[in-house]
Amino acid sequence: MAVVIQMTARRLSLSPLLARMRDRSPGLAAGLLGGVLAAGLGLGSFVVLVMVLWISSPYPDSGPGGALHVAAALWLLAHGAELVRVDTLSGVPAPVGVSPLLLLALPVWLVRRAARDVVEGGDGEDGGADVDVRVSGGTAWAGVVAGYLAVGSGVACYAGAGGALRPSWGWTAVCVPAVAVLAAGAGVWSALGRPGEPVDGVLVALPRGLRRLLLGADARERLGAAGRAAGAGAVVLVGGGALLVAVSSVWHLGSARAAFLQLTEGWSGRFAVLLLCVALVPNAAVWAAAYALGPGYALGVGHAVAPMSPAPAPLLPPFPLLAAVPEAGGGAPWAWATGAVPFAAAVTVGVFVARAARASGSPASSGSSPAAGGSGWSRGRTAGAVLLAGVGCGLLMGALAGLAGGPLGVAALARFGPVWWQVGGAASLWVVGLGTPVALGVRGWGVLRRRRASAGEAERSGEPRATLSSGGPGATGAAELYDFSESGTGGVREVGAVGEVVEATPPYGVFERGGLGTAFAGIGPIPSAGLSPSAEPGASADGAPFSGLLGPVGRLASAGPDASAAPLPLTAGFPTAESGSPAGAAVPPAPVAPPRTPEAPGAPEAPAAPVVPKAPEAEDWERAREARWAALREAGEDDVNGEGGAGSRP
Repeated sequence: MAVVIQMTARRLSLSPLLARMRDRSPGLAAGLLGGVLAAGLGLGSFVVLVMVLWISSPYPDSGPGGALHVAAALWLLAHGAELVRVDTLSGVPAPVGVSPLLLLALPVWLVRRAARDVVEGGDGEDGGADVDVRVSGGTAWAGVVAGYLAVGSGVACYAGAGGALRPSWGWTAVCVPAVAVLAAGAGVWSALGRPGEPVDGVLVALPRGLRRLLLGADARERLGAAGRAAGAGAVVLVGGGALLVAVSSVWHLGSARAAFLQLTEGWSGRFAVLLLCVALVPNAAVWAAAYALGPGYALGVGHAVAPMSPAPAPLLPPFPLLAAVPEAGGGAPWAWATGAVPFAAAVTVGVFVARAARASGSPASSGSSPAAGGSGWSRGRTAGAVLLAGVGCGLLMGALAGLAGGPLGVAALARFGPVWWQVGGAASLWVVGLGTPVALGVRGWGVLRRRRASAGEAERSGEPRATLSSGGPGATGAAELYDFSESGTGGVREVGAVGEVVEATPPYGVFERGGLGTAFAGIGPIPSAGLSPSAEPGASADGAPFSGLLGPVGRLASAGPDASAAPLPLTAGFPTAESGSPAGAAVPPAPVAPPRTPEAPGAPEAPAAPVVPKAPEAEDWERAREARWAALREAGEDDVNGEGGAGSRP
């Protein structure tokens, strides 16, 4: 059997190597390996960058050892740790605490990716359903954090052993573990499909009042919508700040160019300055957002730069980004124009919350009235979601402001950048103050449009149905007077469009083209007090099956002992139109007796209740109602005469 020997030396890709090593070291060892690799890749990136700059520098200040110490210190600075510069002219160590936010993205991404890959086993995509989960979430998280911190401890010890930049042990002990813990937790949470149990576990630790507010029936939906709106508002604020930085840099282009050329003369030095400016662009965007929100930022102790501050900017060292610092605001028009950034952020938050409010669940679950037609959250819930979004946006902007600033020395240089609590409070006030009316307005406008669209569709979808009568004198007038359409449950009827009737539901019978004679066939004969003009109160109504059918309040009377009698012709007892009168005109009927209560079979028939005299002001309405019912009876009589013979039912 021939043996194939590989003659070329090829490097295997990193993914197969990681897969083989995980297969041989499952469980906690896989997490440890992932954390070590994440820390090594990040540190290696900084080492390569610093070594390239050191090699290209025409006059390096130190040897390779010094460059490696600088790389280790920059890796710690990327985690937010504060450094101490020991080589100063005064001999007093000077802190360096302004961490470039762009450098922070590298370790966060590496740790998150390592934790996610350990949980998924490296065989699937982010959160895929077909992923073979080999390691539990807690084991993967603990392994990645432990491996990353093991490398971080070694790097901190190496950076503190020598070099011009040394780590501050207090900040290093807090920032590096915080980045590892949070990024690894995010990776594990993403690999497990972003479950809600961790969020609920955090909310349970809140006070009872907040817990009741945030753990309701639709709390998760409301929190998710508020979180998305808060993130969108923070993105708009930072993006608007970046736009302000770009505009100010173009406005001060001459000063920025002079500062860039003044710092260094060699191309390697200028390249290093350019990389530093790019890494600090996110910091400058957060500073500009703080300026637009109102609190502004500090350029040293006692020197604040804000839109309403009349004090001019202090004398600054030459640096391209510092050249874009605006002049004293003092209420200038261009200073007021920066308020468009937080205004846009508040409008964005309001629109996000309003869309979530309209797209939420049913009215019963969302708290809205059924008449709203499924309009989503109520006004109170919408305003509460805006409040949550405002708090979240304030927390995000406060955290970014705290990371974007820091000291650059001692004395006057001990404070650079925005104050985190001022920026967070201002962002919350802007979002809640302007976002609430925007959210309520957009929600109300959407509900109004939906109702108008529903009404328009109902009108366009209406179809003509069978009329009440098939012909004959008075049919048109009756059809115009009375039409019925379905209203809901229980056979209740409402007046519909002109010329339309709808099939009735039991126990009222069915309207058919045969007219009213067959419409009440399912009810049977109902003896009652006489409805005909010749009937006396309390007399038997054998000649009029419709006698007592409709009382003064329009309700059906119950059958009496003669209910088994055969139905009689509908023409009996109905007033007819006078000869020569127009169709639909009818003789006013006699007073209608009120309906009787049901009686047991065989019981003696109780006398009809006397007619209660009506008040003078109700006589006009009663007279009009009786005239309309007379027209309806005439229409029924014409139907019976037209189809059923000479006014009798078969």
